[in-house]
Amino acid sequence: MNTYEMLWAIGSLLLAVLVAGCGPRDTSREVVTTGSLYEEMIDLAGLAEFPDPAYKTIQLSSYDRRSSVPGGPEWFANSDGFGGEPLPGFEAVLSEPGADSIGQYLMADVEGPGAMVRLWTAAIDGSVQLWLDGESEPVYDGPANDFFQRLLDAYPQADSLNRENLERTIYQRDAVYAPIPFARRLRLVWTGNLHHIHFYQLEVRKYAPGTRVVTFQPEDLVTYGETIDRVTAALADPDATLPPSAQSEPHAIAVELAPGESVDALVLEGPAALQQLELKLEADQVERALRQTVLHIHFDDYPRGQVQSPLGDFFGAAPGINPYQSLPFSVLPDGTMISRFVMPFQQSLKVRLENMGDQTVTVTGSARSAPYEWDPDRSMHFRARWRADHDMIADPNAVQDLPFLVARGQGVYVGTTSILLNPNPVPTPAGSWWGEGDEKVFVDEDAQPSLFGTGSEDYYNYSWSSPDIFTFPYCGQPRNDGPGNRGFVTNYRWHVLDPLPFERSIGFYMELYSHERTPGLSYARIGYHYGRPGLTDDHATIMPLDVRELRLPDGWVPAARGGARNSVFHQAEELTGGVWMPLASDPLYAGGRLLVWPPGRVGDVLRLNVPVAASGEYRIHFVARLDQNGGTAEVWWDGEAAELTDGTSSVDLYRPHRTLLRNYTLRQRQISAGTHVLELVYTGAPAEIERPEIGIDFVWVQERR
Repeated sequence: MNTYEMLWAIGSLLLAVLVAGCGPRDTSREVVTTGSLYEEMIDLAGLAEFPDPAYKTIQLSSYDRRSSVPGGPEWFANSDGFGGEPLPGFEAVLSEPGADSIGQYLMADVEGPGAMVRLWTAAIDGSVQLWLDGESEPVYDGPANDFFQRLLDAYPQADSLNRENLERTIYQRDAVYAPIPFARRLRLVWTGNLHHIHFYQLEVRKYAPGTRVVTFQPEDLVTYGETIDRVTAALADPDATLPPSAQSEPHAIAVELAPGESVDALVLEGPAALQQLELKLEADQVERALRQTVLHIHFDDYPRGQVQSPLGDFFGAAPGINPYQSLPFSVLPDGTMISRFVMPFQQSLKVRLENMGDQTVTVTGSARSAPYEWDPDRSMHFRARWRADHDMIADPNAVQDLPFLVARGQGVYVGTTSILLNPNPVPTPAGSWWGEGDEKVFVDEDAQPSLFGTGSEDYYNYSWSSPDIFTFPYCGQPRNDGPGNRGFVTNYRWHVLDPLPFERSIGFYMELYSHERTPGLSYARIGYHYGRPGLTDDHATIMPLDVRELRLPDGWVPAARGGARNSVFHQAEELTGGVWMPLASDPLYAGGRLLVWPPGRVGDVLRLNVPVAASGEYRIHFVARLDQNGGTAEVWWDGEAAELTDGTSSVDLYRPHRTLLRNYTLRQRQISAGTHVLELVYTGAPAEIERPEIGIDFVWVQERR
């Protein structure tokens, strides 16, 4: 920052402080800096007011360029970064490939003022150069994968930052949230082989002309180091570091609802803003009740709640209680669900609960509100309207755009959840994957989407249809039953640094694009957003059939397709050599049954006799249950320690809050025809487990051809 820019920023900050003491801030007088953008990363209150200075968020990505006519013949084309696509997935070809097959390609050329706010890649070869404001030297020049996944590591100035916090806040799974403001221009160029992998997404704010922006310099990481460390500390643990600012006593909530009953759980007068809402539901069948108890939040006497969602789904980790922590939402192990989205209102707020189930439920909790001055030009109501489609047929030959939000009016889109029941029987992501489809977001007068993605998991900041459980401040997968992507699956993403303002309309769609035809799929979703009074949308009121209990098909059988091709499956209980062992029953398990081995002491051995029909190259897989009683075990094959594909030779089946099925795979080997022995040698369990268990669902033998 030069002397003039520093004096300008200081003067603007002092002016903002003076104005704040007299009433609503005049944000149009503020300057956008690296520091101010980091502040926005935890500013949930700021999301509730239409942005000033105004901006539009756009995304540059490697989406398939054949998808040029909405609804046209190539609208669902899917060559979006694997390499060798029919049309280069870039804005322009700058230099045709030479004899070495290396060319130069334009990823982005954006006229300022603006700010880069998000990066993502699944993997990308080659190198990139980033220029800001037409400077002769790039501000980044190096490996493309490092740029898209470890940007700050390129700058020695970042060494003074809290590195531990960066790992879960700036770097969130496969995405980077490291804002880079620019006053006049951002230009990003990729140099590489077009036939090599090159997935990428780059989100940019385009500010209104005249917006004052101070261009990023690496020294900003020192100048704003204290701000960055404070922001990343808050992102790392929002429950501890972001208490509501309201000093008043919380409003208690305690209601009991009989089947079919609706109750007003909270009524407040305005003007004010709801800062935090905590709710906990109790019922005989909690998971079912969380879907069948519907939350309605009405602001300013609107007849239909701006929020209308099953209670559990609203908090982003449904179905059931799946503990996680993100910036706006947390779910605690005891079932307490917390919302930190700020919800302003001018005259009134009413929280109504409706029991659409057949059991009595009790809901307790609290709400915290704070004084709020409603701005007639910028203040907005919070909105979250759930929708679901049941008994769908996902089919790669009949891809469809699923609407998350279609609205007219002015507002800001701030988050998304996808909540699925996926009954596909292939036990690997290659086959059971449901989310090959891209997000497509039309804003205002878009002829082509402002955001055109490269896959559902890419939108949710991960890649390669991973079944992992992971949670970050802005993104996560708090539930994925398995094996593969089978069962109940939930993803979330919050747009806090990269919200999507719209002046007149928004259409948020996600393609439903599965690996194979899958009947019986259920897809629920929420598009969280703020709206100025007068916003209208396409929401249909939730009906009892929408929230009916969902179950996996009984007695499912693993399918030898996709990543499980050339496989033979054996139920674990059939491989014990006649030794009886207890079984667990649940639709989650293949055939509805799972072998449960209760080892008595360390060193006990479970032996499974695995038949192999013919000599050849094989991979041996077994599917195990992970839950609150799971122990640890070493894996042996034919009397020798076996190396798994993750480089280990043991499994840890303990997960305190979830029940999952996961594949474990022995490294490929030559195996002779006959019966072989897979052994699990018990090595221990957490001290709090009174009766540890090793649960094995099935073993599968896959010939490698």
